[in-house]
Amino acid sequence: MTWSDETYALGVDRMDDTHREFVELVNACDSAADKAAFVAAFKALLAHTEQHFAFEDSLMQQTAFSSAEEHIGEHRKVLAEMAQFLKRAGGPMSAFAREYVRARLPEWFGIHASTMDSALAFHLKGTADAEALAALYASADAASGITAKGADATSATA
Repeated sequence: MTWSDETYALGVDRMDDTHREFVELVNACDSAADKAAFVAAFKALLAHTEQHFAFEDSLMQQTAFSSAEEHIGEHRKVLAEMAQFLKRAGGPMSAFAREYVRARLPEWFGIHASTMDSALAFHLKGTADAEALAALYASADAASGITAKGADATSATA
């Protein structure tokens, strides 16, 4: 999976940073040399995705995003899928888990980012100025336990 600003960037720095990290973690799973390394990488991907989704879910709830219920439901569905495949990752069904991370998850991400996340980014850009977004991000960070790599809550570029 290759990050491309043209394909994936939404114009909301915090979302873009978190999505770049997601792509990096998918690639770490894909390049894992053995089953144990794959399981460890998949666990890291799932933990990141749980925090990533909690952050987005918090933003949607704080800003009364009209499609929040559907978007949050999609997050729950994918987290449940990931958890099920992670259970299989260390056993005889590990090839199915690898294929899920290699093919299905990137396919889902492309569709999700270009539809649901794009709508959320548009909503966030129209919701608040940089100072208000910084406050929203700080609150979402607290709710989710995530701080985007290299992100400064005061530089909330939308």
